[in-house]
Amino acid sequence: MYHETDKKLSDESVKSGHEHNADGAVERDIDNDPVYSYKEQRAIIHRVDRRLVVTCGLIYCFSLIDRGNLGNASIAGFDFPHPDKPFMNLDLTDVRWLSMTDDLNLGIEFRYSIIVLVFFPTYVIFQPPATVASRKFGPRIFLSTICLLWGATEIGFGFVKKWTDMLGLRVLLGILEAGLYPSVVYLLATWYSRSLAYDPILNRLKFTCVAAFFAYFFLVDFPEKADRSWKFLNTEERDFILRRINKDRDDAIPESFTIKRFLKPALDIKIWILALISFFIITVTTSISVFLPIILNVGMGFSTGASQCLVAPPYALAAILMVASAYLGDRFHVRGPILIFNSLIALIGLPIMGFAASSGARYFGVFLVTAGTNANIPTALAYQANNVRGQWKRALCSALFVGFGGIGGISGGTIFRAQDKPRYIPGISAAITCNCLVIIFVLGLSGYFLRANRLADKGKKIIEGSESFRYTL
Repeated sequence: MYHETDKKLSDESVKSGHEHNADGAVERDIDNDPVYSYKEQRAIIHRVDRRLVVTCGLIYCFSLIDRGNLGNASIAGFDFPHPDKPFMNLDLTDVRWLSMTDDLNLGIEFRYSIIVLVFFPTYVIFQPPATVASRKFGPRIFLSTICLLWGATEIGFGFVKKWTDMLGLRVLLGILEAGLYPSVVYLLATWYSRSLAYDPILNRLKFTCVAAFFAYFFLVDFPEKADRSWKFLNTEERDFILRRINKDRDDAIPESFTIKRFLKPALDIKIWILALISFFIITVTTSISVFLPIILNVGMGFSTGASQCLVAPPYALAAILMVASAYLGDRFHVRGPILIFNSLIALIGLPIMGFAASSGARYFGVFLVTAGTNANIPTALAYQANNVRGQWKRALCSALFVGFGGIGGISGGTIFRAQDKPRYIPGISAAITCNCLVIIFVLGLSGYFLRANRLADKGKKIIEGSESFRYTL
């Protein structure tokens, strides 16, 4: 909760966020600040970028590595059958491949899929309370603590002897990582105006724990407490950020928490549609990240070493498309058309991945699918953040958005089945369906947003409780 001084701030220096022009209309140019020039504003915002986005991106990077390496581990590994023989004296005849699947007997029935799935129930269930906890305790303390704990949990993965031991660790990892994604989404949304997209484009085990200590000192709190963060913004610069947010959507200072305020926005059908969009996108991205090494190795016939190497290049293309999507979205203030375009790229790639005759052509399809679906994650995040207003509505929307993404993770962990190799047609068909549904929902939602904006411009509708608020298409 914020202090009484913060309440005084909201009543005095920050209330100038909304100004009026000569005609008495609300001035909506957020770059028109009474204290700082445009050049000075950009300098402050870039300081926020460097401190906030880099730190959040570092934590999220380790989170993705920690969660997404199951597919690689399932096909790779070494075993030394002569433990007493000096390592330098070993030759290739002393070494045999022993993957995690072999070591833990994950090839029996549905054990591998179960290992994938058990992470997500706790990951979904604990996201709403984790978002509230982040608001209550502050992201600096909350995120650095869970990062440290899940890093310690990941170290434990190196010592499992039975597949059931890994089940328990995966459940615990789901609880700990549940707080990261919705908290980061919520934190970034509180700092940036709607015209600025935020993209979490950003050795593992012990390095995750190091990242936790780094986060404790460098991660910043919510905007109203920014002047308390170490070597960050001063009071005047904090006030500028709050004025800018208030001019954009008038919700910089949070109301006190109540269950009613947190849950009441659930009556808005819009946030459920946004959550479903997240579900469809994450279903595809999870299925690709978890099963791609196996698809390359078993389905396309690449060797184990080649499969490990070939996983990375499609994500390089995805990163390029992410950056391009963010730039174009900010430049033209749109999100929906970019979501549709990226989904169409994935829809082109999926049939190639599933039905092409050669492995090379199918691998080209992997590029398109990986790029299109992964580039839609930050775009969808911006789409939902741009179209809700109010601190607790934003918190609930972020939790639902990420929670439904977690359910998508459960779905994605089941669509590529061992019995469907080498073409995995049911999985390909499910991914095609998900991308088609993303396009349908975005078209419907953007059409509603366009109509609402036109009515608001004519003074016939107030959007999200604010006369100046307009939806982002």
